[in-house]
Amino acid sequence: MVEKRCPRLQRDGVYRWFSELPSPQRVEFLCGLLDLCIPLELRFLGACLEDLARKDYHSLRDSEIKANNPADLGSLTNLTDEVVRSKLLVSLALLGSAHREAAGVLFRTLTHIDSVINNYGLQLNEGRTGDEFLLLFTMASNHPAFSFHQKQVLRQELTQIQSLMASSGKNPSTSTLNTMATYPGCHKVGILLFARWDGTGLCLRLSFQTVL
Repeated sequence: MVEKRCPRLQRDGVYRWFSELPSPQRVEFLCGLLDLCIPLELRFLGACLEDLARKDYHSLRDSEIKANNPADLGSLTNLTDEVVRSKLLVSLALLGSAHREAAGVLFRTLTHIDSVINNYGLQLNEGRTGDEFLLLFTMASNHPAFSFHQKQVLRQELTQIQSLMASSGKNPSTSTLNTMATYPGCHKVGILLFARWDGTGLCLRLSFQTVL
């Protein structure tokens, strides 16, 4: 009854709840919503996203080329390096759905997480490290460029990371909403997911914000 009487109130509650989620959970939730959409809804949403993405096309063009080039991705192997992890996040966000070879390079890099944690003693509860790995594996395990088998393996790795973080006492749900990356030249690039209500419908956007 409450739902029928106060649809706007319930909807605003969902928006507030979504705005407070950390980035990995936002990605997971949005992918789940897309799976529930019918084909015509997906085509419409695709047109909306295409229009929104066009605004950042030129500023992200160089990064997009690198994100889909296996040779460039092949140099991003040191998962203990915060800068490398940040570049991998950007690469996953800009990776095209048909670029299987590039996805294969990323898959081989990400599946070394066990040796990175065990051999290098990487602590997931230090700073943003755990949050970055959660976002990396959430994006990768939902990305269409990866095969079904690859997604299964990445999902298992994600589950392991979540378990390790839980056992270390860090609750993933309280992690920061934005993952910030530091690049040469003292630029900070944030991957920011947000929902915006324009009065007619829910407008979802994956946005990149550069701050000098």
